[in-house]
Formats: sequence, C-alpha cells, structure tokens
Amino acid sequence: MMNDQSEAISTKPLKRVGIAADHGGFELKEFLAGKLHEAGFEVTDFGDRLLKSDDDYPDFIIPLARAVAAGTVDRGLGVCGSGIGASIAANKVAGVRAGLIDENFSAHQGVEDDDLNMICFGGLVVGHALAWELTQTFLAARFKGAERFRRRLEKVAQIESPTLIKTP
Repeated sequence: MMNDQSEAISTKPLKRVGIAADHGGFELKEFLAGKLHEAGFEVTDFGDRLLKSDDDYPDFIIPLARAVAAGTVDRGLGVCGSGIGASIAANKVAGVRAGLIDENFSAHQGVEDDDLNMICFGGLVVGHALAWELTQTFLAARFKGAERFRRRLEKVAQIESPTLIKTP
C-alpha cells in the first residue's frame, strides 16, 4: 500500500529534462532535445553545444547529474559513444540513479522499482527511433514507492553518505 508521500511522487508531472553529451553522443542528443521540445518539455542542455572530437563526457554529464540530484531538472538523459562512460560518471553523484538503457522493460521498470532518475544511451549504439521510444517510456514511468523499493534505496543512500551507514 502506498503512503501519501509515494502518491505525491508517483503523480508529479515531469516538465524539466536535462540532457548532455560528448562528441560520441552529440548527434543523438540534438535529436532527442528537439523531440523533447516538440513534446512540450522544458529542456536544459548541459552541453556540449558544439561537436568537438576532443571533448570529455564528464565535463557535461557531471553538471547534468548534479542538476538531477539537486532537483533543478526532474530527469536527465546522458549520452556518450557507448553510454557506459556517461552512466559511470553520473552514478558518482550522490542522489543520481543512472542506468544504461537499450530496451523498453528497463526504461520503465528502472523508474518504477529503483527510482531511476537518469537514463544513459550510447550515441554510437542506439538508433534515433529507439532512443526516442526509450526516452518517452522513461519519462512516462513513475516510482511505485512500495516499502521494499524504499528500503532498498535507503541502503544505496547509506553507501553514498558514509556517516549514515549503520553498523550491525
């Protein structure tokens, strides 16, 4: 049974989406940003804003992840060549739960059960149509808020904040 807090989480409308990519994900980022604008989302682009072959994904993914963690944007999309670097970098920011997604089940289940708040793609791996489909699925999904999911997320939060770790 959901409590009032989880009900509020599950019905919160998503309007603000952040997006970031390096050169390996630049083309896909630009495509997704356009589709998000067309769909009525407020899109914040954390860069790169120009295609530069020598840029580095942490320079764009980390500011995006910080915005997701701070609540400046509701959800984030990070793109690099494979999506792996973006996912690794994003998950270094406390409060971010990023996943490398390339199929629909994980795009919604990650949100519903694990409160995924950032999705990562490989710009050289996932095609435009699939990335847009996964983005829509990710943004439409809501965290279920069941006690077992909250309990698990609390354990992850303890890892992110060593002062909160309880000793047995």
